[in-house]
Amino acid sequence: MKKAICLLLICLFLAVPVSCSGTPEKQLYRKTYFDLFDTVCTVSGYAETEEAFDAVAQQVYQVLLSCHRMCDIYYPYSGLVNLYTLNREAAKAPVQVSTELMDFLLQCKEYMTLTGGQTNIAMGAVLSLWHDCREEALSDPSSARLPDPDALAAAGEHCDPDDLILDPDAGTVYFADPLLQLDVGAVAKGYAAERAAGWLEDNGYTGYSLNLGGNLRVVGPKGDGEAWRVGITDPRDEGAYLARLALTDDSLVTSGSYQRYFTVDGVTYHHIIDPDTLYPAQWFVSVSVVTENSGLGDALSTALFNLSLADGQALVERLGGVEALWLCEDGTIYTSSGFDSLRLP
Repeated sequence: MKKAICLLLICLFLAVPVSCSGTPEKQLYRKTYFDLFDTVCTVSGYAETEEAFDAVAQQVYQVLLSCHRMCDIYYPYSGLVNLYTLNREAAKAPVQVSTELMDFLLQCKEYMTLTGGQTNIAMGAVLSLWHDCREEALSDPSSARLPDPDALAAAGEHCDPDDLILDPDAGTVYFADPLLQLDVGAVAKGYAAERAAGWLEDNGYTGYSLNLGGNLRVVGPKGDGEAWRVGITDPRDEGAYLARLALTDDSLVTSGSYQRYFTVDGVTYHHIIDPDTLYPAQWFVSVSVVTENSGLGDALSTALFNLSLADGQALVERLGGVEALWLCEDGTIYTSSGFDSLRLP
């Protein structure tokens, strides 16, 4: 009996990978969520047991869920002042908001200044018209239509970020234009990924990867100490990559015309709207940005999609700590000056 117990213990021990130090090796686990930011979100990480990973993933999910609810423009939540609340109440009188929401909106304003207004969260009035047309077309392709040009032009008169009045001392938000509407779709996932990465770092966790529908943020190296190997998908060739990169403590964010779109009279209209024309930008198929801060990467990927190649390259080179890849409509690929240093051999 004692011999059998000893053999069982040996088998169990051998079934657990161990490092040279005698401690269990960390294994890669994944958890996928479908109720955040209207996209598929995956948390991947190295842990000694699946139970240990699940506990961390649950905490990360709670951070992401909090960001999702704060940024939601479609639904209210009991006891929470979010963007839904602001879009309905902030033009009547200043609305008291949480420190988190105030900090987020201040950050969004910084991104608007940084990108020359190309990433503008005050474009909700315009974006809602495109959103409605896209949803109608996806529900019934035979009803596909474009927004009414006059309605678009009228909505475009109510997208001035200067009408978003933030008072950090009082903790209030006010809309000086009663028809102003906020939409943070261009920055919300990047912000949430960075918040979750910050939670992991603050609590001493490394070897984690967060993928929020094309917004990738890695925290530390993989469990074996090596950089994460990631790819920028080639939308023209399923399974192929425009580039393969090695990342550690960085983010990779891609904006593309192939992600959300609808078709009217054989013409495809995607979801990234140029604030200058109020129509989908026509420069590129996709733009990918590598930078440490996922929030900045999200804002920049949208801005670069709306800018000409020359203007976008100038912006990237001026910022520093940012690299980018552009895929043009004709299939030509351009990269920033330091992009190749990130490529895998």
